[in-house]
Amino acid sequence: MTTSTTATDLNQPSLEPTARTGRRMSLPVLLLVISGVLALTSLVRIITGADGITNVSQMSTALELAVPIGLAGLGGLWAERSGVVNIGLEGMMILGTWFGAWAGFQYGPWTGVLVGIAGGAIGGLLHAFVTVTFNVNHIVSGVAINILALGATRYLAPLAFEGHQGGSAKQSPPVESIGDFTVPGLSDALTELNSKGWFFVSDLAGLLGGLVTNVSWLTLVAVALIPATWWILWRSAFGLRLRSCGENPIAAESLGVNVYKYKYIAVIISGGLAGLGGAFLSIVANPFYLEGQTSGRGFIGLAAMIFGNWMPGGLALGAGLFGYTDSLNLRGGSENVHALLLLGALLLLIGAIWLAVRKKYVQALITAVIGVLVYAWYATTNEVPNQVVAATPYVITLIVLALSAQRLRMPKADGLPYRKGQGK
Repeated sequence: MTTSTTATDLNQPSLEPTARTGRRMSLPVLLLVISGVLALTSLVRIITGADGITNVSQMSTALELAVPIGLAGLGGLWAERSGVVNIGLEGMMILGTWFGAWAGFQYGPWTGVLVGIAGGAIGGLLHAFVTVTFNVNHIVSGVAINILALGATRYLAPLAFEGHQGGSAKQSPPVESIGDFTVPGLSDALTELNSKGWFFVSDLAGLLGGLVTNVSWLTLVAVALIPATWWILWRSAFGLRLRSCGENPIAAESLGVNVYKYKYIAVIISGGLAGLGGAFLSIVANPFYLEGQTSGRGFIGLAAMIFGNWMPGGLALGAGLFGYTDSLNLRGGSENVHALLLLGALLLLIGAIWLAVRKKYVQALITAVIGVLVYAWYATTNEVPNQVVAATPYVITLIVLALSAQRLRMPKADGLPYRKGQGK
């Protein structure tokens, strides 16, 4: 968003794309990269015999675990596109888990989903009130939200759940299943094709099979929110005004945009999306609230948003990557992570060659050395410790952010203090 935006532009439902630094990867190139990584993964599967890294069950679990991360990331996207940094996503997810389970076991799962969204939105409203109205530092406010949410749910859980069958001071009674679906015929065909073990084809079948097997109805809703967010923020006048608040709020105000209102709306929606991610955890992923069940997913969602360059599509890819690594804890973790060491070594080698072609010789040498060390780890061991398996999602988060840092472009006014009328 530039300061040359006119009042007419702000009311146009069809928008010109915002200028970005660096080159944007086109869809054909992106699909080619994804296909290349999948082919490399298939090769690693054949070499190591770790069939679990691309089977249908693994992919189905990865999708389920990616949803709360993606919803938290979407929440961060809405807030930061309006210029408000939302470190409080973790706390808003915690509120969503508690409120979702509390209403879910009493009034049904869908009511729990709605109340979970409301719980997260309350956290978003509080964050907006503190940061927008009183101009408190966004990081400080977000950390305070996280602490407050943790303390509030820890205090409320015994009051609400003790005395009910299956409930305790740290766990809610079970919530009725929200239901799921499997595409008949297609799911069985893809599962059968995946079991053949063919190069690439079977791995692609495993990926697609995970998208049509035992999929929760709430997962379908969450996936639909990604294109909906893109359309609202990039193809509507409302979205243009909201994004203008995150790029240049002074210019937006001079053109008649109520910056405070749009920031409030964005941060409340942000909290609601994080609350929905929390409700997903306590209703779908586990049919009950359990203290600590977010396990830092709000922060990983924030990392997925940054990895995606503050765009819904990139965010979805990041959430899928982190969901996949998280799923390794549940299905053949040690064997699968050990096989992925070989995949990591190959990717680092390819990265080193690419850097050398671009004449970045120092970076290429460092990348190649790391790749050799990773391969040595793979070649000299038969499995990895369980602690490494548990830490894999967080390690991947750090690595991905480090490798993608040079191509990132956050909204220009993200996190900057703003007072109404300061441009006069």
